[in-house]
Amino acid sequence: MTDEHRVSQFRDAGEDIRHARESPNTPQGRSSSYRLAYADSDFLLRDDMRPVRLMLELQKTETLLAERDIESTVILFGSARVPAPDAKQPPKRPSTAPLTHWYEEARRFAQCVTRRSMTHQNRQFVICTGGGPGIMEAGNRGAQDVGGISIGLNIVLPHEQEPNPYVTPDLCFNFHYFAIRKMHFLMRARTVAVFPGGMGTLDEMFEALTLIQTGRMKRIPFLLFNRAFWQKLINWDALVEAGTIAPGDLDLFTYVETAEEALAVMDGWNGGQGC
Repeated sequence: MTDEHRVSQFRDAGEDIRHARESPNTPQGRSSSYRLAYADSDFLLRDDMRPVRLMLELQKTETLLAERDIESTVILFGSARVPAPDAKQPPKRPSTAPLTHWYEEARRFAQCVTRRSMTHQNRQFVICTGGGPGIMEAGNRGAQDVGGISIGLNIVLPHEQEPNPYVTPDLCFNFHYFAIRKMHFLMRARTVAVFPGGMGTLDEMFEALTLIQTGRMKRIPFLLFNRAFWQKLINWDALVEAGTIAPGDLDLFTYVETAEEALAVMDGWNGGQGC
């Protein structure tokens, strides 16, 4: 007997949820203990159910990406605060207008990558961002510009994390756990492109670099856009001189300034075999 036939012998879980809504209006039927466990949000939100919630966040996104046959991604990290050229700068915030150029470059890079992705039926090299504004928006926008799809991995935050309107709707995810979101950024990653950003960008960048440095993740093209920004921000040579990283660790990433330079690095990866 096939798995399909075995499964069909059992009542559908959704049917039981619908049936449970018609529970008798008695003390027993109204008791929280009588609710179906998988339909009981109060139970699922208990502290001791955290392992189950972690599993659900991992599995939901994995299942839906697999259903779309998405095999590999190109990750765009960067500031949520870098405005589009036509955007108004929010009041009472230091201006990030000088970084606007990198919004446009992220958008161009995403356009170029997505054109290639479309030749693979949107299965390979799919643009994936954090789903929010700024550089993330530019990545999803670039993919939409050329008629492709893109992924947005949002997370619940007090600010700056409403989904941008350019993420492919059925590939727009929302997370509670940073750790699970980070796993999904890197599980299918074939390239990581990092644009100027703040604490969140630095967190994501260093975590990915550490996984590669320690051999927990395969080496892939790791692109830092805007050499001047990164060299001003991080004194890599000081880390080498202090002995806290090895000289060879500086080869884990490549500085690029344009989408074309980034694509050339990707094309030259693995001895010219591409990324």
